[in-house]
Formats: sequence, structure tokens, C-alpha cells
Amino acid sequence: MTKILVTGTAGFIGFHLAKRLMERGDEVVGLDNLNDYYDVNLKKARLKQLTVHKGFKEVNMSLEDRADIERLFAEERFDKVVNLAAQAGVRYSLQNPHAYIDSNIQGFMNILEGCRHNDIQHLVYASSSSVYGANAKMPFSVHHNVDHPLSLYAATKKSNELMAHTYSHLYGIPTTGLRFFTVYGPWGRPDMAMFIFTKAIIEGRSIDVFNHGKMRRDFTYVDDIVEGVVRTMDNTAQPNDEWNGDQPDPGTSKAPYKIYNIGNNNPVELMYLIETIEDAVGKKAEKNMMPIQPGDVPATYADVDDLIKDVGFKPATSIEEGVGKFVEWYKGFYSA
Repeated sequence: MTKILVTGTAGFIGFHLAKRLMERGDEVVGLDNLNDYYDVNLKKARLKQLTVHKGFKEVNMSLEDRADIERLFAEERFDKVVNLAAQAGVRYSLQNPHAYIDSNIQGFMNILEGCRHNDIQHLVYASSSSVYGANAKMPFSVHHNVDHPLSLYAATKKSNELMAHTYSHLYGIPTTGLRFFTVYGPWGRPDMAMFIFTKAIIEGRSIDVFNHGKMRRDFTYVDDIVEGVVRTMDNTAQPNDEWNGDQPDPGTSKAPYKIYNIGNNNPVELMYLIETIEDAVGKKAEKNMMPIQPGDVPATYADVDDLIKDVGFKPATSIEEGVGKFVEWYKGFYSA
């Protein structure tokens, strides 16, 4: 039995990942601080699903609490760590920037130190497609340079990748960063477009459609994300012996360090997403067409060739199937 620390288990992806790991027989210690960035009752409902499992231990703790994190690592003796806890959201980073430094920088530093001092076999952590920022070349590849973030959230995620590389280089800790592309599905986050649109359409309220509906996103169903996390976690990061400092590859290293995109490899225009939600709900949306918002990127599109090559997996859930499952869950959970 493998003992795995999963941070953010009251969160959307962490909840689904913890369930999957326990179903295959792993022991999961789930850390979350249940902050009020969005509906705490939804977070508690997710946790309630996890705590019925014998293989789950709940820990209420913040990543930035250095002494608590040190004690947790020393007491539990984890085999592997999956760090999903973070202050999420591009637009919120314009309103509350300090929350991103506390959780995503200081918190991640504490995770790295815990791994360094406790012989962790593999650290897997959530990065984001947001790191591609001002890049225009599509599809986005882990082998492209990503030095022009458009939000503080994106900058903290890029920082996590740099911090992880430093620890892989200095201390030989295998680290794998996963750039997630617009994750959606049952138990999803209320601050995401899928949730906001579905709720508003069902309730008969108008929706704000940014960039006049011309946004394109590589929407990725949560089960595909979890499959990618599990496969990369089981495939411990290795040094790239062919890495060359004269032509440095951003996605690999001479250290045991790796970056992967996990995305559907099939961008969907925002207007088509709305139409798909309308079909699933059985009701038309009233739309307010709006300009693009600060920090937003107009399009995302994941190159997943490395994921396919290294772990034999490519996300494949269609937007129609995924939206149908989300709307079905939403109606059931909220009795809508």
C-alpha cells in the first residue's frame, strides 16, 4: 500500500483524485484548510464522500503553516505527494494578490521542504495552462518558453515550476509539474464558467460572455485529469541525459524533473460551450456580450504528445458528454 499526501482534497480535482487512489488501494492523507474562496458547504460535501473510506485521513491545515507542515511530514512518512492545494482563479488574483503569494509560493515552499527532509519518492504538483500567458504559437507545448504570464496567478504557477526544478537539481527529488487546461465536471468549482453559466441559465438569469464569445478553451473533463495525474505519479520523473544547456529544453532537465500538459487537445469556442449547456439544460441563455477581461488569455490549446509518449494516455471525453454529466450532477446536487 502506497501512502500519499494529497493537498486540496476538499477541492474539485483533489476530491476526485483521492477517490480514485483509494479505489485502487492507496492510503490517502488529505489536507485542506476549507477556506471560503467559494462555498464551504460544497467543500464539506466533497469531504463527506471521502471520510467514509477507511483509507482516508482528513487533516485540516494550511500549506503556509510551516511548523504544522513540518510536523505532518515527519509524523506520517509519506511515500509520494500530490500538491493540488492553491489559491486558484485568474481574476481573483487582481483583487487579492497576497493570497496567491501566501498559498502558492510560501505554501509550495513548505511542501518542497517537507519532501526534501522526508525522502519523498515523487512530488507531483498542479501547474496551469495560464503559464503560457502571452504565447501565441498553438498548440501550447511544454517545450516552449513561458516567460510572459498575464496574471499573478500564472506567475505563481510558473514560480512553482522553477522552485521544483531547483529542488530536483539540488536534492535529487523527482518532481513532475502538470499544466491543467480548464478542468470541469461533477463537483466542479462555482467560480468556473461551466458552473456559472449552468446556474444562471437554470435560474433564468443572464450570463456575461467575455471577449464577445470568441474565447477558446481546451476544456478537460475531470476524470481525464485524474487519469493523467495517476499515470504521471506512477511514472517517476527521470533526468533527461540528452538535455543541453546551450539549447535548454524547458520541459525536461538533467535533474529528475518533468512538465506535462493535461488537456483535451481540442479547443472549444465559448459560444459552442454555451450552446451545449443550453441543450443539456433545455433552456436558452440571455447573453451579455463583454470585452476580454484583464489577465485572461483569448485561447488555450494543449499539445499532449509527451503525455502520450511517456504514459500512454490522451484525454478524450467530448465536451458534449462532459457537459451532460456536469449538468446532470448540478441538477441532482442542487435539486434544480
